[in-house]
Amino acid sequence: MQPESGHRSSHCFPPRRNEYVAAALILSTLVPTATATVYPSNHKLYKFDYHPKSQGYQEPIRPLSKRQNPIPLIVTNSCGDTIWPGLATQSGEGPESSGFELGPGETRNMTVGSSWAGRVWGRTNCTTGDDTATCATGDCFGRLECEFSGQVPVTLAEFTLSGGVTGRQTFYDISLVDGYNLPVGLVYHPAGNTTNIPPNFVNAACIATPGYLMAPNRTGTYYTNSSFPMPYDTSQTNGGIADWCPWDLQAFPPSKPGDGIFPYPDDQIQRPVFDPCKSACASTNDPSACCTGKYDDPNVCKRSNYANAAKTICPDAYSFAYDDQTSTFIIPSGGGWEVVFCPEGRSTDILSTFGAQLQQIASSGQVTDQVKDTAMNLTYIESRPSGAANLKMPNLLAGVVAAVVAVVAAITL
Repeated sequence: MQPESGHRSSHCFPPRRNEYVAAALILSTLVPTATATVYPSNHKLYKFDYHPKSQGYQEPIRPLSKRQNPIPLIVTNSCGDTIWPGLATQSGEGPESSGFELGPGETRNMTVGSSWAGRVWGRTNCTTGDDTATCATGDCFGRLECEFSGQVPVTLAEFTLSGGVTGRQTFYDISLVDGYNLPVGLVYHPAGNTTNIPPNFVNAACIATPGYLMAPNRTGTYYTNSSFPMPYDTSQTNGGIADWCPWDLQAFPPSKPGDGIFPYPDDQIQRPVFDPCKSACASTNDPSACCTGKYDDPNVCKRSNYANAAKTICPDAYSFAYDDQTSTFIIPSGGGWEVVFCPEGRSTDILSTFGAQLQQIASSGQVTDQVKDTAMNLTYIESRPSGAANLKMPNLLAGVVAAVVAVVAAITL
C-alpha cells in the first residue's frame, strides 16, 4: 500500500509483520556506580533518571534565553534507509529538536546544555505528515517531535551530562532494557579537559542486526584509531545474530506456514533482517523479569533468557535491571557526543577488557602513562577474555565501585 499523498514512509524496515528487509567504555576515567533498578519505559515503576545527582549538589541556574557552555550532540544515520530519531529530555536544556527525519548518510548537529540528561533512539517505518509521525518502532504517540520516550522496542543511548556527587561527571550507556530495534554506536568528542582519554576506553557500540557485522576480530579500528585498538566481541557472526532474539519476544515475528505447527521455539523459519526484539520485562511486566516486588533484590532477580542473549550480543550494553556495574560508563564532564545509528563493525567489549586499568584510574584519579601504554598494547587486549563469555561482573571490576567517589574530585579538578 502506498502512503497517502503528502506522506512518506521508509521501506527498508518492514512496517509490519510480514515484510522482510534487506553504533567505550566510557570508562575513560571512571567506572560506574549505580544502585537503582532500571525498568523499561512502559513499566509502571519506570523513572527517567537512574543516576541522579547527590541531593547536596546545587545545580547552577542559567537563563533560558542563552545556552551557556553548549555541549555538541550529533545524530548520524548510517542505515540504508530513512529513520526518524527521537530525543527525550529529563532535565537540563534539551536540543533544538526532539524529533526529525534523517535520511541515509545524513547528520544532524545540535547542542544541549551542560547539565542535560536525556536519551536518543531511532524510529523506523514512519508515515509522516506536517507534524505527525506514526512509526512501527519508537513511536512518540504519533507526533514527529517527542515529548516522552518512544514505544518499545527501541535501542537507547542514555546520557546524564552532569551526574555524580559533584555534578561534574558524565554517565552514559547503551540500553537494551527497552528492547532492541537498531544498531547504535556512541562516539565521544573530547573537550579540553578530557583529551587524554584513550578512544578505545570510551566509544561503545551494540550491533545485533545481520549485515552490519564485520568479520570476527578481537581488535580493530572501528570507533577508534590505529594507536588504540578497540576490543570487540568475537562470538557472533551475521548468520548467528539473525536468531538471537527469543522467538516469543520478536516484535514482528514471521508467519509460520502449515497452520503454525512447528517445533517451539527453535523452528527453522527464516527471520527478517530487521527483527526488533522486546525485552522480557517490556513484553510481560512480569515481576521476575522486571525485578519488582519480591524480586526487587539483585540476589533474587535472575537474568532472563533475553538478558543473557542481549548481553552476549552486546557486552557493553544494559540488558536488565541489575546490569549497572558492567554497563554504565562514567567520565569527566565536558565533551560532546555523537549517536550513530547502524554503524558497521562489531559490538565493543571494553569493560571486561580494561577492568584492571579502569580500577587503577578509579583509585588514582589519573590516566597514567602505564594505562595509556596498556590501551595501546595489542597483545594484552587479545589476551583478555570476552565479556560475553562470562555474564557475571568480572572480579577486576568489583572493587571499582567503592573507589568512584574518591575519583571524582581528582579527575575533575
